[in-house]
Amino acid sequence: APVVDGCFNVGDVDGAHELLIIAVTRFGSYVWVILQAMKFILKWLCSALALLAVAYLYSGVVVTSFTGALIAAAVLGVLNTIVRPLLVLLTLPVTLVTLGLFMFVINALMFWAAASLVSGLSVNGFWAALIGSVIYSLLQLAIDFVLERLLSK
Repeated sequence: APVVDGCFNVGDVDGAHELLIIAVTRFGSYVWVILQAMKFILKWLCSALALLAVAYLYSGVVVTSFTGALIAAAVLGVLNTIVRPLLVLLTLPVTLVTLGLFMFVINALMFWAAASLVSGLSVNGFWAALIGSVIYSLLQLAIDFVLERLLSK
């Protein structure tokens, strides 16, 4: 017969092991969710800083404040998640004929659309949106590279 120590059945090691696995799994999933949320917020903050850098580097793009940059980064993220894939799909023949160069136009349109939706971001025409979107894309590429290196450990 198993030995009972207080209210815990010492002989039932498998039951205790299962409880430990359940506790660790639940705790691990909470930690994973928190880490993903922190990565998301860090990426959002870096995207806002990238928008401020675009405005600093190129006079055709103006960002009025850090709050405006945060809102614009969020709007750009939503547009690039929802609208951009639809535009890419609808303009696929043109993109293929231009060997992918039309993607620059789509990126510029997303940048311009964000500027028209957010009062804290303004773009001086299509060409400014094109140049601004190229700078922003390069900065985002660098941000993704650095964050992946830092947060993958």
